[in-house]
Amino acid sequence: MSGIDACVVFSGGLDSSVCLASAVQEYGSTGTLAVTFLYGQKHSREVDYARTQVDHYGIGHKVIDLTAVGWGSSSLTSAHPIPAGDVDRSGIPSTYVPGRNLIFLSIATSIAESHGAKAVITGVNAVDYSGYPDCRPEFIAALQKTVDLGTEVGVSGRGVEIKAPLIGMDKAQIVSLGNELEVPFKDTWSCYAGNDVPCGVCDSCLLRQAGFRGAGIEDPV
Repeated sequence: MSGIDACVVFSGGLDSSVCLASAVQEYGSTGTLAVTFLYGQKHSREVDYARTQVDHYGIGHKVIDLTAVGWGSSSLTSAHPIPAGDVDRSGIPSTYVPGRNLIFLSIATSIAESHGAKAVITGVNAVDYSGYPDCRPEFIAALQKTVDLGTEVGVSGRGVEIKAPLIGMDKAQIVSLGNELEVPFKDTWSCYAGNDVPCGVCDSCLLRQAGFRGAGIEDPV
């Protein structure tokens, strides 16, 4: 796995799929590594689609099992019901998984440093999102500073850059970019539920619907 230039935190969802396609375009299939995490989520639909896309691009893939962490307080990882979507709510919804992006990006940075990669790429978004604190520009900036101070490549001035290319984009812009990059939208999954078809009512479904509608593109899922 030497020669990796970028590690993409890759769930198989819409945003991370756009990031993956962009990374493959920039770094090539041999220079891109997808990193997928199992964290006790209620279903494996995203992970199944992640594997399909990895095969599509012919890139390397690490699947890391973090289920032992036991994120029982989130409705994505426990018996608590997933709430109906309300993208205008104030406060943080029960679908928030404590420290998830902090942990994911820390592990991805370690992998990147180990393999000489220049960048870690994440699909976090702070415009059309559910209000998670670890999706904000302030979080990414603080984490970058931590990476610069806490890694060998950081203190030597070579560094690993934490890239969040979608952070200031709305969902319609993300869908449009994905269309330009020829993202296989049919092989992406956004719904918090793991049914045969998306539930259509959770936050993630509502945001996805608005994105495709705003971009004037039909969602194949």
